[in-house]
Amino acid sequence: MASGGACAVYERIAANGGTDGFIRPGGVALTQRALSLCAFAPGSFLLDVGCGTGTTVEHLNQRFGFFAAGVDPSLPMILQGRAKNSFLPLIRAAGESLPFQDAQWDGVFAECSLSLSANPQRFLRECFRVLRGGGRLILNDVYVRNAEAIPQLRALSMDCCLTGALSVEELMVELKECGFAVSTWEDHSAALKQFAARLVFSQGSARSFWCSLTGGEPIDALRIERAVSRAKLGYFLAIAEKPASLRCA
Repeated sequence: MASGGACAVYERIAANGGTDGFIRPGGVALTQRALSLCAFAPGSFLLDVGCGTGTTVEHLNQRFGFFAAGVDPSLPMILQGRAKNSFLPLIRAAGESLPFQDAQWDGVFAECSLSLSANPQRFLRECFRVLRGGGRLILNDVYVRNAEAIPQLRALSMDCCLTGALSVEELMVELKECGFAVSTWEDHSAALKQFAARLVFSQGSARSFWCSLTGGEPIDALRIERAVSRAKLGYFLAIAEKPASLRCA
C-alpha cells in the first residue's frame, strides 16, 4: 500500500487541478495506446489499481463501453471521484491486498502506481491473482536508467513515485517471478518531461515543486535534483500477460 505521505502528495496534485484529472504522465493518450495494443473485447472487465479520482475508470466505461472499476488507498481521492460522478465504481483498497476473487478481471491497469508500492512483488502477485487466464496487466510508470543511482533515490525524504522507481532489469525479474510474460515494452520518457514541466509551472518554481513532494518540509533541493539527474529517470508502457494455465504462488 502507498504510504500516507505518498497518498498526500497525489491528493495535493489532484486538488491543484492542473493535470486534467490524470495524475500521471501520458494521460489519456497512453491509456488509449495500451488499449490499442490489448484489443480488449467490448464488455471486458477492467480494473484500475491506483485509480486516483477515477478519471481512467470513467474514460474506459463511457467511451469504450467496458465494465471498469478502480481501487485506491486514498479516501479523499475516492470521495472526490464519487462527487464528480456518483456512478463510478471506486473502492478504497491497496494494490497489495485487492478485494476481489481470483481470475475476476480481463485486464488490470497500474498507471504510475507500482512505484508507490512498499512491496512491488506483492502488488504484482495480487494483479496476477485477480486476472483471468490470458488477461493482461498494463503498467505505465517511472523507471531508472542508471541502476547505480537507486540507493541515492531511496534515501531521499520524499514519498512519491521517484523514490520507488525500479530499473528495467528489476521490473522484468519481478514480473517473471510472478508468472507474467511481457509482450510489450515502450519508452515514453517524453511524457514524463512534459508532465514534470506542467507540475513545476503550476507550483511556480522547481523549489516549490520539490517542497510540494515533501509536504512543505525543509528540503535540500540541490541534493534531490542531483539524485534525480543521476538516476536518468524515464517513463515506460509495458504489457504483460497471465498465461491461461498458471496461477500465482
